[in-house]
Formats: sequence, C-alpha cells, structure tokens
Amino acid sequence: MASGRSTRILNSQTLDTAPATWLIRISEVFADFSKEIVEGVGGQTTKRLGSEYYLIQTPTPEAILRSDASKYLRWNLPVEHAWPCNPEKMDGFVEKAAQAMFRKFADRDPQAIFIGQLDPSAPKSYYKTLASNLRGRTLQLFPEKVAKFKEVEAQDSRKPTLFCLVGKEGLFCGMQSPKASNGFYPGGTKYISQNTPDTISRAGAKIAEALHYLGMHRAPLKKGRHWLELGASPGGMTSELLGRGYKVTAIDRAPLDKRLDQAKDLVFAQMDVAAFRPNGSMMYDAILNDMNGDARESIRQVCRLSKNLNAGGLVVYTLKTPGVTTYRETNELFHDAVETAAAAGLKLFAKTHLTYNRNELTLFFETRTTD
Repeated sequence: MASGRSTRILNSQTLDTAPATWLIRISEVFADFSKEIVEGVGGQTTKRLGSEYYLIQTPTPEAILRSDASKYLRWNLPVEHAWPCNPEKMDGFVEKAAQAMFRKFADRDPQAIFIGQLDPSAPKSYYKTLASNLRGRTLQLFPEKVAKFKEVEAQDSRKPTLFCLVGKEGLFCGMQSPKASNGFYPGGTKYISQNTPDTISRAGAKIAEALHYLGMHRAPLKKGRHWLELGASPGGMTSELLGRGYKVTAIDRAPLDKRLDQAKDLVFAQMDVAAFRPNGSMMYDAILNDMNGDARESIRQVCRLSKNLNAGGLVVYTLKTPGVTTYRETNELFHDAVETAAAAGLKLFAKTHLTYNRNELTLFFETRTTD
C-alpha cells in the first residue's frame, strides 16, 4: 500500500483529484465525534489503527488543515509509504524498512527523521525499542546532516521532516513540516511526566506541553516576562511558569498550595477573577486561563484583562466544555470564544488538544498589532 499527494487536472468544467491517503490522530475523548471529524476534513475512514489513529482517503487534503474540524486533530501525516505487516513476525524488519525509506525519501532531502509508536501507551516496550532501532539504522543510510537533530524541538517547524509511525499494524511514513503535522514529535506533542514528588497538580504538565507546542508558531517568551494566570489554584501551572523563570500574578478564589507561599516572583490574589481590576500601569506579557465553569464567561474575562497586555501579548486559553456533549455544541462554543476574542482584538493563531486536556481544547491568541 502506498499513496502520494493528490494529483490535480484542471479544465474549464471539472477538477479531478486522485484521493490521497492520510493518517490522522483523534484523541480518545473525541472518539464519539470521529465520524463527523473525518467527514469534516473531507475524508472517508478506511481503517482504524490502535485507539487514536485513523487511515483516511481524501480528495481534498488541503481541507485537513483548513477545515473547521481540524481543531480536533492531534496530528496528521500524508501516508506516502506504508508497509502493512506485523513487525514482530517479520525477519529483518528494521533493515528492510530502513532501505525502503531510503529509496523512497532520500532524494527529497528531509531536514530530519523521527520515528515513533502508533500506540505510545502500549504496556510493553517492544515498539518503543523498534522505533529507536529503526531510526538509528535509517540515519546511517541518509546523509549525515539529517542526523544533526538530536532534539525534536531543534527542527525548523516550516521545513519537511520524514515522520514515521510503527506498530503492530505495520509502518506508515510521510514527509510534512511539523507545523502542518501539528507537532514536533511523530504522533503529536511531547508527553511530560507528572510523577515527581514535588508535583502540585497535573496542570503543570498541561502548560509545559502547551509551551512546547507553542514553539512551532512563535519564539518563546524570555525569562523574566510577566504572566497573569486566571484560575490558578492549586498552583500546578503557577509552579511550572515560575520554574521557567517567569513572573506570575495568580488569581483564584481558592488558595494555592502551601509550597508556593514563599515563591519568588509570585503575586497571589485570592479573589474572584471577575473582581480583579488591574490599573493601567499593571501590564502583562501573557495571560493563562484554565478557569473551570462557563467558557463564554471565562473568555469575556480574558478579553477584559487583555487590555493590560503589552504589545505582542500572548493568551493561552483552555476551552472548557462542561455540559457540552455533541459535536455541534462543541463547535458553537469554540466559534463563540473565537469571535468574542476577535472583537477584543485577539487573533487566534493555533489550536490543539493536549495530552492532559480532557474534553477541552487549548487555544492560542495574540494581540493584534496596529500599523
């Protein structure tokens, strides 16, 4: 099985398109929406791989990034080379797969090669080891410059990378930029463990992953920059931001964890966000919102406080969906938030579902600049 990008032939009446094979990832929390999501990106499911991946056929691959349904995709990749098989039962799988990838992609000059698992949560380590071994052998065949990327975040998010996923269903490969794929890693964003004794809450991993993801779209905020955090309790995100060298003003009706009592560069106001009134001299470089409750109210508070953002200010906003159960309702809530933000001068530039998101999405806005 192999498929390239769609081929187009134009005449005065018709547009003929050869369907392209694509691999998309839809988080399990949105599995009930999978039919609508696949249709929304202009595709038709041909096979489900593992718990979160879907092979689809689409005559309009450009719709994958541009469609309204794209916000639900954790990751996507054109399948330009596939080997459906069970690697555990194949003699010489690594060598055969590496040679095939070299023949298929070497002359296309990928900036890097990264290989991951189709099911990263699998209990046994066989496929994690297989992915590592396959990448090592493949890098031996490609020009030395392809091996220079020791860290995935060193990639240019706009240049094509050879991504591969391997699992019990076989090998699936394609070339696409990290930004178009929606993640530096094969399969999506970086998994960040929260099992250390000093972890305050799992929310710390959420903002760490969000900042990792943000690197595909804009330069990171420099140390010393000031965050306004809304809905901060118990302080998992606060702790993560402080640990990265940022200043934080945290607002919540509930208290922060006692471990943050003497934290440097932290100002905490125990109050309702709606009652917080910064004066004109209190300026921030970014707003982080993870408030529970009604999403329409929380985006209104973000917009009100965005007047205190410096030029080029950033907003990282968790779109909560309590009480929302259908695809249509989720879309309506998303559009309401984006339109409310736009009216306040905030431009949406990225959106995704993170590992630690539940039935919610993380949206990224920035202040509009004036000429």
